[in-house]
Amino acid sequence: MVGATGATAHLRLFALSGIATVLVTRAFLALAGYPRLGGGGRLHIAHMLWGGLLMMAATLVALGFLGRTARLSCAVVGGIGFGLFIDEVGKQITDEPGYFYRPAAGIIYLTFALLLLLPRLLRGRTDLTPEQRTARAADLALTGVASGLTAAQRQAATGLVEGGRSETDEALLRLLAALPEREPSRWERLRPGAARVRGALRRAAGHRLALTLAVVCVLTEALLFAVWLTVAGLGGDLAYEPQRGALMGILVSAVASAVLGAAGLIRLRADRPTGLRLLRAALLVDILVGQIFKFTANQFASVTELVFDLCLLWVISAHLTPVGPRAVPVH
Repeated sequence: MVGATGATAHLRLFALSGIATVLVTRAFLALAGYPRLGGGGRLHIAHMLWGGLLMMAATLVALGFLGRTARLSCAVVGGIGFGLFIDEVGKQITDEPGYFYRPAAGIIYLTFALLLLLPRLLRGRTDLTPEQRTARAADLALTGVASGLTAAQRQAATGLVEGGRSETDEALLRLLAALPEREPSRWERLRPGAARVRGALRRAAGHRLALTLAVVCVLTEALLFAVWLTVAGLGGDLAYEPQRGALMGILVSAVASAVLGAAGLIRLRADRPTGLRLLRAALLVDILVGQIFKFTANQFASVTELVFDLCLLWVISAHLTPVGPRAVPVH
């Protein structure tokens, strides 16, 4: 099995559409006082059902249509539907008031964290067999038959099969040369500008001062949580907390992050790459483990801290990965 062309971008768009849907839905319902459809009666159509209908619509589009527009539509519509679906997961694992079941926020966060890891796993695969390279080129050619190819798409598809000796590869080269060319879309034309902005931000993140501030923030955040929760636990303040299990999870992840962060700071001078990897590991423990419990305890107020942690992770990763030209994704 080989991933479709542009699969990582479409999966990421699916996940981001779902995340935006959950946040917008929660914000709207909170501002509206969690109203019931149908006025003051007993009728209530759960938005999980609307989510199911949108996911069905996305599936029907995927099964019935070809081309780039169909895939983008599937990613957005399916992501919105999944966001509406997963937003009510609390109702399916507990009794009323299920929508306000506190661990639901942690479950939603974990689901989307795993979804966002999936594109990274797919993108990491570069050892394609000749058959898989041919399949990807054919996938791009199929897109071109439906909607034409940009110059970048044609070049990418040709590069996949150029030099191939099979009859299929030769036929694909002829097909790719014959396909109509289309102008890049508005978003595709914006991509070079976005790449320049990303490059400028990456250079700023690669500054020594940015790294110093990031290291201080990583250690401060982990130590504050570890010390605060340890003192609260020893003082008996956690005994009556309804979410003490989640708080204990935060404590364990904070201690692990503090240990990894301190080890990274110690190694930073003698072995810079190892020190940076340890600091990154400290952040990943918090992002992939600690945040699950933080969302459970603090609900969606933890979004702010998560965004801050992701910025710190980006700064540290910028120092681990040298700045250089990146391949332009082809969708």
